[in-house]
Amino acid sequence: MKVVVLDGATLNPGDLDWSPLAAFGELHCHDQTTPEQLMERAAGAAILLTNKVVLDRATIEALSELRYIGVTATGVNVVDLAAAAERGIVVTNTPAYGPESVAQMAIAHLLHHASAVAEHHHAVQQGQWASAPQFCFWNRPLMALSGKTFGVMGFGAIGQAAARMARGFNMTILVHTRTPIEGLPEGYRWVDQSTLFAESDVVSLHCPQTEANTGFINAELLATMKPNALLINTARGGLVNEAELADALNRGVIAGAGLDVLSSEPPQPDNPLIGARNCVITPHNAWATYEARSNLLAIVLDNLRAWQAGSPTNQVN
Repeated sequence: MKVVVLDGATLNPGDLDWSPLAAFGELHCHDQTTPEQLMERAAGAAILLTNKVVLDRATIEALSELRYIGVTATGVNVVDLAAAAERGIVVTNTPAYGPESVAQMAIAHLLHHASAVAEHHHAVQQGQWASAPQFCFWNRPLMALSGKTFGVMGFGAIGQAAARMARGFNMTILVHTRTPIEGLPEGYRWVDQSTLFAESDVVSLHCPQTEANTGFINAELLATMKPNALLINTARGGLVNEAELADALNRGVIAGAGLDVLSSEPPQPDNPLIGARNCVITPHNAWATYEARSNLLAIVLDNLRAWQAGSPTNQVN
């Protein structure tokens, strides 16, 4: 069989080993694949691995030998699942490969806002400490996390990990999910959405994006938050109305935002959140620790072995 990795550079920029994939057939690995290159590279493939390369109905129907599509991510919106199912092509994804890593980034944004480590490091480098009139200085208010309230929107593996980390700072945890949860640990409380946004000092988004919640972080909801509150998003950029969040930040409706995702990636240069007041953006790399990527590749291999054995795991179509 011909095995083709269409866009492997994000998963493996060179520090992981593709060679175990060769056990499944003749292996072809590409760092990136443009739409113009797709058909030539995928021709004759029985197994395709994709992260962000779109496999639409026309593409799937044109690849007569294709039997398996592995998405090297959790989201599978890049594949026409119905078209694959009609052809009997198994489609799998790679869930839960790095919840702790993504949660770690959420907490990193929280600590960045609370303690301003990088900001004060740069101030020291610029000589502000050396010229200070006393033994210490701070150029904006610092925040102790103990006793504050951490609101979690979505309580899957990542949301639970973030809540555990925040609880380690002695924060009270508010949780909102579509279905109320009973029996939460001490220090946790399920609340409705309006309560979570009104009472939390930090709101961290860990929910999937759906048609119903696209852009739900809007001016109206942001206005219900505390003026000293922080919004963190390591989930999906489309959850946020970016223009309205930028306006809320610039007007001081909330104190800050820490974002690892945007609605368009890479972003357009005129994205209103780039340069917005107290808005810190990381380039969608919360998932990209070496440990998480290693685990992701291991799940990809396990999925292939299970499919080859006739018992697919993590099948999504």
